[in-house]
Amino acid sequence: MIPRYARPEMTAIWSPETRFRIWYEIEAHACDAQADLGVIPRENAEAVWKARDVEFDVARIDEIEAVTKHDVIAFLTHLAEHIGAEEARFVHQGMTSSDVLDTTLNVQLVRAADILLADMDKVLAALKKRAYEHKNTVRIGRSHGIHAEPTTMGLTFARFYAEMARGRERLERARDEVATGAISGAVGTFANIDPRVEEHVCAKMGLSPEPISTQVIPRDRHAMFFATLGVIASSIENIAIEIRHMQRTEVLEAEEYFSPGQKGSSAMPHKRNPVLTENLTGLARLVRMAVVPAMENVALWHERDISHSSVERGIAPDATITLDFALNRLAGVIEKLVVYPENMLKNMNKFKGLVMSQRVLLALTQAGVSREDAYRLVQRNAMKVWEQGADFKTELLADAEVTAALSPAEIEEKFDLGYHTKHVDTIFARVFGENGAH
Repeated sequence: MIPRYARPEMTAIWSPETRFRIWYEIEAHACDAQADLGVIPRENAEAVWKARDVEFDVARIDEIEAVTKHDVIAFLTHLAEHIGAEEARFVHQGMTSSDVLDTTLNVQLVRAADILLADMDKVLAALKKRAYEHKNTVRIGRSHGIHAEPTTMGLTFARFYAEMARGRERLERARDEVATGAISGAVGTFANIDPRVEEHVCAKMGLSPEPISTQVIPRDRHAMFFATLGVIASSIENIAIEIRHMQRTEVLEAEEYFSPGQKGSSAMPHKRNPVLTENLTGLARLVRMAVVPAMENVALWHERDISHSSVERGIAPDATITLDFALNRLAGVIEKLVVYPENMLKNMNKFKGLVMSQRVLLALTQAGVSREDAYRLVQRNAMKVWEQGADFKTELLADAEVTAALSPAEIEEKFDLGYHTKHVDTIFARVFGENGAH
């Protein structure tokens, strides 16, 4: 991933230095287990730890790989240069390359997931704070992009909180599912290595032993992991699009924070564009780009092929680095989002009471008017608002068929905004697990 959309902590997980360090730890822990089982001399296992503080030379490993055409062998050769050929004689005993590669990948994915979970906590905290801040800030709800009925900005934040909370739960499950390791040797039979070595290595690396591997860890685990990242990215886009809509000039119910000195356009000095949320929409597409290749990696030939390898070298760092950046950007956008309650009310009143049509419809039916006739009466007056700019309540009060069923006071009562917010506390209690107050 390009540095523009990368943060150092996540990027470090995917650096060659980190990868080789994890390879080394896997090999060293495997040697310890082999020594405990009496398979290799204890002094050879202890000798491997002489490289504990070594900074592995990436350029040197690349140089060796240019000859061997094999990355793991290149690394093992370089390790032997540090600890001595004789001391390194039993390193990788009974193991196959995928034991190292797959276990390392899963260590990296677990570490990446931990960062992403912390990122999601930042987003959730920001959404919760803004939800309570605007719990009773009334705005118009929209369906099909058209004014529907009143809601609150707090409920908008709350539903995004609930969606992100579900995403966090999915990520926790995906992290657990991918947190396995395999040190099972060629084709996964443990023919040349004791299963207890795998148990020891996995315990040291924070993983669980893969119940049954072939020569690779099953890729359905990884498919679920990347699919989860894709869903989270889509939730980011869901929030971003709502903010982009609210920032439209014709709407202007909220906007991204515009910092001092910021420029909106090279040509038009008046512009204040939703550039951060537009960027988030694009970043979400990049994360989802990993999902289909991860799904296609599930089907491998027999006990192993490497058709998945080149894919994972790309999608694992790119998807996690991009999502990490996007989540942190989203948290910042939400924290600093400028909300305009006055514009929300202005927009809601643009069509002069029209958004109360359902209340009038229901009141007419309860007053004894058939639903079909009630709908006709309400729609007849509503269309005057659309087409003539009339006032909805005024038209209803002037409609003899309506006033035959409802008194002026009953019609007036149907335009009370508080009616639409009376259950906000109940919804908040469901979302945040509290009593709805804060």
